[in-house]
Amino acid sequence: MPAEMLSPDVDRFRRHPVAPRLAPTFCLALLTAACALASFALACATPFAAFAVVAAAMLSLRPALLVVTGAWLVNQSIGFGLLHYPVDGSTLAWGFVIGAAALVATATSSAVLSALPQRRTPVMLASALAVAYTTYELVLFAATPALGGEAGFTAAIVPRLGLISAVWLAGLVAVCELVRLVAPFGRKAVSA
Repeated sequence: MPAEMLSPDVDRFRRHPVAPRLAPTFCLALLTAACALASFALACATPFAAFAVVAAAMLSLRPALLVVTGAWLVNQSIGFGLLHYPVDGSTLAWGFVIGAAALVATATSSAVLSALPQRRTPVMLASALAVAYTTYELVLFAATPALGGEAGFTAAIVPRLGLISAVWLAGLVAVCELVRLVAPFGRKAVSA
């Protein structure tokens, strides 16, 4: 039986750079580190849609939602604690809207990836990202009547942020593939 055929059946649909039992911990560590880096580098443009796709590709829905919540908490902690975001009602509300949007993007990524054939190709991940990013932006835009910020949804800004998410997704997938190739976290070696 090829190494890609994991059991139970649900696991064969997941991208596992590490042993399936370690996937939630690995995913949390990967997305936490990526989120910390993105939070410092991009501040308010953290690529949560890319994080959602990685979590959905690696984990079932519930653990994926928990991992993305962890990444969001890291982002908010860095924003308020180290980058000195203003502690006011609007900024706090936007923080929660961003978290909700990230979770909705994770759920839609999971649904898209579940509907596609079982092998996770770059085209399938890109499709999931397109849906996740669109969903993420729609949830954010839906909050603008109450919270303001419509100026952040221009034809120049939205595609640029989408491109940033695509670059982050490619980088995260590359890290996962490198880890999978090195296999330091308990993946069983395939005997020849």
